[in-house]
Amino acid sequence: MGIIKGGHLIILLFFIHLGYAQEESILWNPEIPLSWNNFKDMPTEGDTSAALTASGISYQFSAEQINEEIVLDFQVSAFFYPQKSWYKPEVCDENILNHEQLHFDIAELFARKMEIIVKKKRFTANVKKEIKEIYQSIIKELSVFQDVYDQETDFSRNIPNQRLWNQKIKTA
Repeated sequence: MGIIKGGHLIILLFFIHLGYAQEESILWNPEIPLSWNNFKDMPTEGDTSAALTASGISYQFSAEQINEEIVLDFQVSAFFYPQKSWYKPEVCDENILNHEQLHFDIAELFARKMEIIVKKKRFTANVKKEIKEIYQSIIKELSVFQDVYDQETDFSRNIPNQRLWNQKIKTA
């Protein structure tokens, strides 16, 4: 079996617990692309992937009832996790880095999608459960989307399809 040229890992975080030590993370920022220096983990022995991007979505919220309406203060963000991300320098190039960046960009796209869904929803007193259900649905959809991305780009090896995906995510 040959080297797989990309990969992803979705980290599931339900709430940001402020005040607790958290693992190192990089908040998605359109002005600051990933570099190979951000990938700090080591590949698992025998792993055929060239690189792995650990990214995920986390959210936090507070809710209060005003009259009959539940009003939310809601924030969702996409993060990259350097200590869980790795690459093999001997096989990686800028094309593969671009592929891995797009995994992170896709996580951000789904963070925005969750934000839109939450803004449109009218919540009940079960707001915590309702947001958790939205989150779980988004994470499942994100995972499938990431897998389709890897399949259609052949983990970055299909250059024409990689370019199509770059454009697709850029304009999403």
